[in-house]
Amino acid sequence: MQIQVINVAQRLPAWAELASDEYLRRMPRDITPKLVTIPLARRRAGQPESLPQQQESLLIMEKITPGSLNIALDERGTQWSSGDWSSNLQRWMFEFPRVNLIIGGPDGLSAQCLEACQQRVAMGRMTMPHALVRVVLLEQLYRAWTILKGHPYHRE
Repeated sequence: MQIQVINVAQRLPAWAELASDEYLRRMPRDITPKLVTIPLARRRAGQPESLPQQQESLLIMEKITPGSLNIALDERGTQWSSGDWSSNLQRWMFEFPRVNLIIGGPDGLSAQCLEACQQRVAMGRMTMPHALVRVVLLEQLYRAWTILKGHPYHRE
């Protein structure tokens, strides 16, 4: 199974790169997520707010392979516990050759991109910087794997 984290962002701060690299290093090879960064579209005064969002979503859609499970990280999505992440990871490993976890830009994902996703997951009710969302997502994927393996990292 291949997990692809598609992230719309500028260059991430060094702390986010270090934290992301740490969780990627800990993951087993067979499920280590591939990080794909889509550049932020330019925002100009006077242009429709939806234009950059649509441009970013078109680039995201180019990275999605037909037959993939696509999951949008969206503030209006379902909130998952760490146990939910683990259960879903286990299901993905048996049912899908490729899973895309999609983090939109500052304006979110376009309606077209959201429609291409089979699920929407919220990382909580808080607003977070995109760099932190990526780190938290990678940590939850690592935690989900440790739960499946009975590793003591997760304590409940």
